[in-house]
Amino acid sequence: MSEKSVTIQQLTDALGYENLTPWIDLTRIRLDQRSINRPAFQLAGFFDYFDNGRLQITGLAESQYMNRLTSAERIERYDKLFALGFPAIVSARGIIPHPESLDAARKYGIPILKAQDETGKVIVDVVTWLSEQMAPMETRHGVLVDVFGEGILITGNTGIGKSETAIELIKRGQRLVADDLVEIHKTNEFRLIGSAPELTKHFVELRGIGVVDIKSLYGVESVKEQQAIDMIVNLEVWDGNNSYDRLGLEEEYEEILGVKVVRHNVPVRPGRNLAIIIETAAVNNRQKKMGYNAAHELVDRVRQEVRRKNIE
Repeated sequence: MSEKSVTIQQLTDALGYENLTPWIDLTRIRLDQRSINRPAFQLAGFFDYFDNGRLQITGLAESQYMNRLTSAERIERYDKLFALGFPAIVSARGIIPHPESLDAARKYGIPILKAQDETGKVIVDVVTWLSEQMAPMETRHGVLVDVFGEGILITGNTGIGKSETAIELIKRGQRLVADDLVEIHKTNEFRLIGSAPELTKHFVELRGIGVVDIKSLYGVESVKEQQAIDMIVNLEVWDGNNSYDRLGLEEEYEEILGVKVVRHNVPVRPGRNLAIIIETAAVNNRQKKMGYNAAHELVDRVRQEVRRKNIE
C-alpha cells in the first residue's frame, strides 16, 4: 500500500488551469493534502488555525471583499497570506487576481492558477482529483472488467484462464479496465477504484497468441479507464473433494485496503462458460444491492411450502 503526493504542474495539467506565474517551476512544488481552504478569514485579518499545507481557492466573495480595500491594505493582507507558505492558490470564475497578489506571489514563490469554472465546481473538481491521486493504493494480479456496470475483479492462479474469460466478456459487450496488473485506489472508507498501469493500458496477454490491443481490435467502447470494484470472482481448478457453495446464503468477503469486497470462488473445468457465469454473478450482485436475494427467496418458498403441507 502506498500514499502519493502530486505536483502543482500535474494538478494544472489535469484540470486545465492557467498558470498566471510562469516564472515559478510548478514541477518542484508538491501537494500532499486532499483538503482545500478558502482564505476569506485570512484576507480579513484572521490567521489563527491556518493549515499551510492546503491548496487555497478564491472566488467572487474574496475578490469583491479585496476590491473594497485600498491598494496599501491589499498589499498588507496579501503579504501576510502568502508569507504563510502554502503550495498554490487557484482563482475561480476566471477572475484576474489583483496586482498586489501577483507581487506577493513573486516575492514568496507561490504560484497563482486561474480556473474558468464557478468556485463550487472548482472545489469539487480539485477535491475529487486529489482524492483519486492521493488515495492509498496497492497493486494486485488479476483482470478488472466492467460487466453491466458492476466492477468485477477476476483473480486466480496463473494460467487459469482470466484473460481468456475477459476476452469472451468483451466480445459479449462488456468492457476491459485492466489485465494482469490492477492498480487499486481507496478513494473513501467504502469505495475502491481500479485502473490499469499506464504501460499496460488496453493490452491483454493471451498465452500462445501474445499481446493484443483490445482498444484497436474491438473499438473504444470495449475499454474503460477506471471502475469501482464491486465483486471478486476467484477462478480455481475444479476439485471434486471440495464442497462448493450452491445456494449463496452467506457471503464470503476479501479485504482490500481495509474494504470488504464480496468474493465468489468459481470452479473451472471443461464445458463451463465462465463469461456467462460472471455476467450472471454481476446481475445477481446488483439485485442484492437493490434488496432482492434469490437464495433467501428460495428458502422462504421452501418454508412456506413446508408450513402448507403441515397444515394439510
